[in-house]
Amino acid sequence: MSKNEFICDCNIIHDDIVKHTLNNMASEDVFNKLAEFFKILGDTTRTKILFALDKNEMCVCDIANVLGMSKSSISHQLGTLRRSGIVKCRRQGKEVYYTLDDNHIKELFEVGLEHIEHKVM
Repeated sequence: MSKNEFICDCNIIHDDIVKHTLNNMASEDVFNKLAEFFKILGDTTRTKILFALDKNEMCVCDIANVLGMSKSSISHQLGTLRRSGIVKCRRQGKEVYYTLDDNHIKELFEVGLEHIEHKVM
C-alpha cells in the first residue's frame, strides 16, 4: 500500500454533493456540543459507569463497589454525566438512584460496545 493510496487524484468537484452537504450542515454550535458530548464519553471511568447503568438502576454505593472506587470519585463522575444529560437520578428517601438518561444514550452506548466487541473478535 503506497503512502498516497487514499488521496483523491481527481480534479472534479461534484457540485450537487457539495451543495447538498453544505445545505444540510449543522451549525458550529451543534458540532461543538457533539464534540463535548463525545469527550465526556471518552473517559474510562465514565464508560464503566455507563456499562453498570446500562442494565441496572444503581446508587452511588453500588457503583462504587462494582468499580472498586470511592463514593466520592463516583459521585464526581456522576455529576459530570448528569450535567451533560447522559444520566439522570431519582431520590427515594435518603438514597439517590441513577440510570441512563434515555433510550438514545442506551442505544448509543450499546451500539458502541457492540462495534468494539465485534472489531476485537
